[in-house]
Amino acid sequence: MFNEVKKTMQWGEETLTLETGKVARQADGSVIATLGETSVMANVTFAKQPKEGQDFFPLTVHYQEKYYAAGKVPGGFFKREARPTEKETLTARLIDRPIRPLFVPGFKNEVLVMCTVLSHDLVNDPDMVAMIAASAALTISGAPFMGPIAGCRVGYEDGEYILNPDVEDMHDLRNKPDQRLDLVVAGTKDAVMMVESEAYELTEEEMLGAVTFAHEQIQPVIDLIIELAEDAAKEPFDFQPPDYTELYEAVKAAGEDQMRKAFAITDKQERATAVAEAREAIKEKLTEEQLEDANLGSAMKKLEAGVLRGDVVKSGRRIDGRALDEVRPIVSETGILPRTHGSALFTRGETQGLVVTTLGTGDDEQIIDALHGNFRSNFLLHYNFPPYSVGEAGRVGPPGRREIGHGKLAWRALQAVLPAPTDFPYTIRVVSEITESNGSSSMASVCGGSLSMMDAGVPLKAAVAGVAMGLVLEEDGSYGILTDILGDEDHLGDMDFKVAGTENGITSLQMDIKVAGITPEIMKNALAQAKEGRLHILGEMSKALSEAGDFSIHAPRIETMHIPTDKIREVIGSGGKVIREIVEVSGAKVDINDEGVIKIASPNGEAIQKAYDMIHSIVAEPEEG
Repeated sequence: MFNEVKKTMQWGEETLTLETGKVARQADGSVIATLGETSVMANVTFAKQPKEGQDFFPLTVHYQEKYYAAGKVPGGFFKREARPTEKETLTARLIDRPIRPLFVPGFKNEVLVMCTVLSHDLVNDPDMVAMIAASAALTISGAPFMGPIAGCRVGYEDGEYILNPDVEDMHDLRNKPDQRLDLVVAGTKDAVMMVESEAYELTEEEMLGAVTFAHEQIQPVIDLIIELAEDAAKEPFDFQPPDYTELYEAVKAAGEDQMRKAFAITDKQERATAVAEAREAIKEKLTEEQLEDANLGSAMKKLEAGVLRGDVVKSGRRIDGRALDEVRPIVSETGILPRTHGSALFTRGETQGLVVTTLGTGDDEQIIDALHGNFRSNFLLHYNFPPYSVGEAGRVGPPGRREIGHGKLAWRALQAVLPAPTDFPYTIRVVSEITESNGSSSMASVCGGSLSMMDAGVPLKAAVAGVAMGLVLEEDGSYGILTDILGDEDHLGDMDFKVAGTENGITSLQMDIKVAGITPEIMKNALAQAKEGRLHILGEMSKALSEAGDFSIHAPRIETMHIPTDKIREVIGSGGKVIREIVEVSGAKVDINDEGVIKIASPNGEAIQKAYDMIHSIVAEPEEG
């Protein structure tokens, strides 16, 4: 009844197994990948015809962690999985980013990739297992996918790179000084496609070494997927990439000169208007048949990319007139909002972020219910990207995948420099409101977040800055590395990567590569140029604020006291009666844990002292005499 195919290999300290042919047989491709006792099922389906007139590639990736995988029942009233968690959203993006560029250009049929966590051993993180399963399912599905890819996680401890460290090792790196890296790499047999990392001031050489190590470690996994495909792959889908050479030549002849003039305008809004006018002028010169061609958008984009890219490599100049390694003008301001605990306005060219820091108590910590357990986080960073930031009237609603992803990138960048919770017992919430955007808004959030926290009096270990980089690689191997890219340069380049860090090293690196041919040498040069940009930005930021400022009078003060554990019951009282009375009489917040550590919080110093005295009178030992 079943035509099962199963492939197994030893990968690091665990056994990796890929299985197909037994479950979800009506999907175009279905693979269950198992590492240790963590299993993820990936199912791929794709439409056999594109929707008429559709001029983009509709790829959707879903990743869902089922609570039953870890023997748990979901919380909440309905007791079932609901909207995606932050982890699920980030993992879906992690899978989407390396596979999207590997579909044959011109393929515009709808594709759905669904990854479901079926079993979790609380040791092996299911995100990398899901990426491998998705790649294998795509490879055997017959879809025009130029894979396979594989991915792995890399840690860094005592100068040694570690393959796929377990979940516990990677949880809350801030409190594990020996473990300095959480890096994810995805790639094909020949090239790295995607990098995502949280680091603790690693050098460019250490980061590049980790990427190289990861690419070596995924090679046997790619071979295993190829073995599976040799025995289980379906017939390739009959798809011929559209040939729109004649259409492109017509578009080019109709408006290359006008498009070149439009891209020469340095102001974003004026340039966007001129580019739109150039597009309309081109359409007016085309025939009815050419206007109805589904590849018209692709031909237009090819013309725009050619204009933008050609000038970069040939002349070393960019559309806004900057040199390749030049950062846009920077203005940093702090303390601009009177009632907030900390605030900063960071402006870099036409990208601007208003970033606000709020300090809270232990009651304000975020409680995260994950497959591997419940835990609390005392550092939150939320990124908001309203439509007005790009001059549009668009949808306003809950944060989308992009906002969650950008917020997490900024969170990773700043996490490394936070003080230890024992030294600074506050919950820190940073909110980045992007008020203008023309590229690199996530890195503006990093810079503004660093300034905002220092303005709030948070004793950061060092200031953090971030810069978005781009790369244009021509067919003859010539290339140009761009510092502080614009939105247009982001869309039309071959690699974009974001690097954040301090003067001493990198705290976050995100890299997306869209073409083959990016060598380690190019990556090395790009990281070196990014370091120059980062140090320049740090210098500009220091003009506004170079160290932590004074505490806001509106922020809560927190005093910590320790009591014997056998006195905890007396402080709490029957049914919490005593501690409630302390809170009501003093006006301060009181938090007590099982170790006898009491945190007393209030913006009012007198309230803290009142609560302290009341608790002390309860726990004080009577003196003889």
